[in-house]
Amino acid sequence: MTPTPTLALHELHDGGGMPLVLLPAYPLDSRVWRSMAKVLPWGVRAIGVDLPGQGHSDIGGLAPSLELAADAVFRTLREHGIGNAIVCGLSMGGYAALALAERHPSFVAGLGLVDTNANADDEAMQARRIKIARDVEMSQTLDPAMSMPGILLGQTSLSDRRQLLATIEGWVRGQAPNGIAWAQRAMARRPNRMDTLRDFDGPVAVLVGSEDRLTTVEDATAMKEAAIDGTLTVIPNCGHLAPVEDPRLVAKALAALHARVVPHRR
Repeated sequence: MTPTPTLALHELHDGGGMPLVLLPAYPLDSRVWRSMAKVLPWGVRAIGVDLPGQGHSDIGGLAPSLELAADAVFRTLREHGIGNAIVCGLSMGGYAALALAERHPSFVAGLGLVDTNANADDEAMQARRIKIARDVEMSQTLDPAMSMPGILLGQTSLSDRRQLLATIEGWVRGQAPNGIAWAQRAMARRPNRMDTLRDFDGPVAVLVGSEDRLTTVEDATAMKEAAIDGTLTVIPNCGHLAPVEDPRLVAKALAALHARVVPHRR
């Protein structure tokens, strides 16, 4: 069995019962969920997880693999007494959430897929990811990843929420170069998981920013249509980081997912 590192967990909102497990985007960590978690309804527990190489989580010799990242999330949560959860992933976190649903289906009671995609990368995107990974490894700096904040945020945020750009840049600067390279290689290797979405029998909430330049509304609509029990929420005036750009609307949609899941499991 491949050893998996124990990941850092962050209690972002108090509550009892089935938690919302929040998996973050590349090249960031669980801080992307904090403002959203603060405005969740009373009693909804939210747990942020730093994926391997993000934030306070080590890679621990793990090969670049979202499947192994999903196994690490599963093992860490089980070690903390969590038997099942609603798993919500943002961008790369969505890739890990789908891998978790595929590999540990009885653990995942519901899926939140935010500004993410169930399809694999095309060859051009895979090549870009590998180049960034190599550049980071060669330079041992974060410079090759520093174009991402301006790409992740929507045009409305770049013009009207200007403080967010500095915040996101600071979060990227706080990451480790080996974690950035690991994430890029893991994302480049991921398979298409539309069939995983089609086979998942729990509630699914798909969210996408109307100004997202990486995940289109068409991509999100395809995921919603693939799900057995799916909903789609388009978050206006937001880009690829909707939980940061409009925390309240994202919290409302994820609270609605929570309300759908709990009776679903009874």
